[in-house]
Amino acid sequence: MTVSVPTFELYAFWRTAATYRVRVALGLKGLQAREINIDLDAGEQRSPAYLKLNPLAGLPTLIQAGNPPMTQSLAILEFLEELQPTPALLPGDLYGRARVRSLANMLAADTHPLITPRVRKYLASAADFDDAAWRAWQQHWFGTGLSAVESRLVSEAATGRFCHGDQPGMADICLASVMAVMRVFNIEVPDIPMIERIVQRCQQLPAFAAAAPLLQHGAPAA
Repeated sequence: MTVSVPTFELYAFWRTAATYRVRVALGLKGLQAREINIDLDAGEQRSPAYLKLNPLAGLPTLIQAGNPPMTQSLAILEFLEELQPTPALLPGDLYGRARVRSLANMLAADTHPLITPRVRKYLASAADFDDAAWRAWQQHWFGTGLSAVESRLVSEAATGRFCHGDQPGMADICLASVMAVMRVFNIEVPDIPMIERIVQRCQQLPAFAAAAPLLQHGAPAA
């Protein structure tokens, strides 16, 4: 019996944390997608053709042949979890799933959105942010988010080798995505040893390693 493998297109850009999350999840699930580059620096996300797929002009957008576009990285991760339940990105128990989703949202909903290009563009035009002010903004919000996550990981018994137990899941994907983008921007947050250990373990796994921003199409030379 031949098993049908879904065919996906992933609208992506090399350095976005949200695209990184979907790349990792696809890799962990053993799924593949043909990537279509949308150059954020050139404004391609605001082309009429792309806005038909994603009216918010965000990345990524995932399309499975014959189905409507899927947007928002956490929603896409949930879709992939239901499509391909193993290996699991969420724990088997109700409270474990709530904890992992909470950690994931601290990173993908409360931290990452504050440092996206559209936020920078608005602050530059409406609040006269220069490069130094923007860097201070990044440092503050990365630090605020990661310090809060570190506090939970250190204090909660469910933390194991990874954010929840001893297998990587949705929270680890979101954590590694934020740390990957921080490295692109040369931002460091002090006093997060638990996070650093977990992310180091993630980076040793092929799905995480292959999703590294500087390995993607369009990334600048090292």
